[in-house]
Amino acid sequence: MITYATKGTCSRQIIFDVVDNKIQNVKFIGGCLGNLQGIAKLVEGRDIDEVIETLKGIKCKGNTSCPDQLACALMEYKYKLEHPEQAE
Repeated sequence: MITYATKGTCSRQIIFDVVDNKIQNVKFIGGCLGNLQGIAKLVEGRDIDEVIETLKGIKCKGNTSCPDQLACALMEYKYKLEHPEQAE
């Protein structure tokens, strides 16, 4: 399980798995339950690059949104895979 602390959204955290570059088991902690369950179901099993391209840049309150934060979480995941020497 990968855990991502969101920034600037009602949801506080996103938890997910990636298997064979496909997103699995997405759960948002906090936020608008119905909408976030819908997003989680819509991205289930999709390629992470496709999800990033689809959700990146969606705005809600402020300069981000829960879908945008999911894209950020996936981009961070990819960056850490590509740069393990910089992992926390």
